[in-house]
Amino acid sequence: MTVTVGELLAAAGLELELHLVAGARGLDRRIAVPRLQQPGLALAGYLPQLHPDRVQVLGNSEVSFLATLSSDAARDAVAAVIRIGVACFVVTNRTAPPAVLLEPADAADVPVLSSGLQTAAFYRAGTAWLEQRLAPEVTLHGNLVEVHGLGILILGRSGVGKSEAALDLVTRGHRLVADDAVLVCRPSPTVLRGRAAELLRHHMEIRGLGVIDVEAMFGTLATLDQRRIDLVVELSEWADGADRLGVIEGTHTLLEVTLPLVRIPVQPGRSIGMLVETAARNQLLRRRGRHSAADFTARVDRAAAGGRRS
Repeated sequence: MTVTVGELLAAAGLELELHLVAGARGLDRRIAVPRLQQPGLALAGYLPQLHPDRVQVLGNSEVSFLATLSSDAARDAVAAVIRIGVACFVVTNRTAPPAVLLEPADAADVPVLSSGLQTAAFYRAGTAWLEQRLAPEVTLHGNLVEVHGLGILILGRSGVGKSEAALDLVTRGHRLVADDAVLVCRPSPTVLRGRAAELLRHHMEIRGLGVIDVEAMFGTLATLDQRRIDLVVELSEWADGADRLGVIEGTHTLLEVTLPLVRIPVQPGRSIGMLVETAARNQLLRRRGRHSAADFTARVDRAAAGGRRS
């Protein structure tokens, strides 16, 4: 995934205090990497450490260094950096971008932006914004709810009762994040976050009732805009030979992140909401090192071993 410099300016301009100074023809240049870079060594002539398609941040040190060079040498240094294929330049600290930067950048259609933030603050905020926008993303048919502080992704075939289970959980005091279509992104290598599509936010479709507004019916505390995903619950038919004790720990891989998985069979008369709630409590116990099924199996094994000895 990529984001253009124009999108960065339009969507994050206010947050990052960004203003376009030069290179307007290059606003369609693409940013492919969320990590920002300061081109200090590159401006001094060491180019191997420079990576293309990244935002180049010039703080006080870089601007001061350019001021020590002659005008021609400074322009040549900037031009050498531009030839690597940078996305744009951002000059921080409310510093006016020098002419030796503006002229070669404008000639090469490379945007030059100024930011009112200090360099460290711009690094933090800019990286966070780009990581969110450039994160790998997928849309799943399912539901996402928060139960006892855990983000639970409910999956299963169409019509199995995912929305009904989520609604039951909301009536029990838990919170809805997304119904039917869950947008899942990976902002970091080990974290998945889910949210609802904009048009579907805070709404659910329940067979027989139609579309309901959860926030209006149950209050603002009944919904969340987004949530980290901690556990996957799959609603399915009961299969012969299934692990009835729960000793085998299932997993579900999504966007290269492995999550714990619980399969709950759906049958008439079973309270799926209550079972999902119990699965959340059990997962919290496992996080604390208590595995109920494994502990029970160990006690049975010890009892059987004692019986054989006697």
